Amino acid sequence: MKPFEITAQSWLDGDFDQQTKMQVLELRNNDPAAFEDAFYRNLEFGTGGLRGLMGVGTNRMNKYTVGMASQGLANYILSHVSGDDLRVVISFDSRNHSKEFAKITADVMSANGIHVFIFDNIRPTPEMSYAVRLKGAVAGIMITASHNPKEYNGYKVSWSDGGQVTSPVDKEIVAEVAKITDPSMVKFESGTHCGEIELMGREVDELYLRDLLSLSLSPEACARHSDLKIVYTPLHGCGVRLVPEILSRKGFRNIIHVPEQDVSDGDFPTVISPNPEEPAALDMALRKADETGADIVIGTDPDADRMGIAVRDDNGKMVLFNGNQTASLMTYY
Repeated sequence: MKPFEITAQSWLDGDFDQQTKMQVLELRNNDPAAFEDAFYRNLEFGTGGLRGLMGVGTNRMNKYTVGMASQGLANYILSHVSGDDLRVVISFDSRNHSKEFAKITADVMSANGIHVFIFDNIRPTPEMSYAVRLKGAVAGIMITASHNPKEYNGYKVSWSDGGQVTSPVDKEIVAEVAKITDPSMVKFESGTHCGEIELMGREVDELYLRDLLSLSLSPEACARHSDLKIVYTPLHGCGVRLVPEILSRKGFRNIIHVPEQDVSDGDFPTVISPNPEEPAALDMALRKADETGADIVIGTDPDADRMGIAVRDDNGKMVLFNGNQTASLMTYY
């Protein structure tokens, strides 16, 4: 047997649920290439966490690989951070299985004695980062594959400042996760101290919105242009929960939705890829802008940490900004 076949057989013989075993058999019998790709290596945990196709196998995002990553991260926290109340924050977006993976992550962290704060529903990555600081957490975990196609999911880790993990902590976490080589090494039940799991909801949203609004450089400029027509699309992601709300609280009265894309759906049925920096992803929003005479189009990706913008040029045509142009505009402002 080839190495990947031996690994797959260990899943068939091991303590895996029956549905997973049936999916392994189906893959082996019907798609040899995908079968090999699913088992020929372990899904790599990099400096930003995990990201990969969802499905069965060691090279896929599934409840077992998510559990192993969580155990490795928990081991690192417990061995490198002191304190009696170690905390992590967990959030998730609208992708398929994101909520399930978030719950598994919470259970593993709790079983390791770590205090968990988890959002009650989909929330943007930036709010997760905010909650890390708000709750005094040592780390944050966001279940998302960002702007990748629907077949993907991911596991994004932030550190105590809410930002991406940096050197040397990033490499140390990667090394610790690599030590977890089998799902049997994952704790789901605690023999001693089980960390509390607390839900976060609207109360954190309100604090987040309050603090965001306090950062406005020019409230009077917003007031002067409150009649701007703004088309907003979350591209089926979690931006729908907060972006229209904060625009409204800033005083913008003409916020135009793309109703089909307000629906949170991990299949992203109206786009090929939910990347708001790609013109095709904003096609429906751009058409809505032309129908309504809107001035601006704003789109966010599924976890709402990436933004696409379109504005009208001197000829009245909607023009999509690239990332450099957007950053330049914000820097100039």
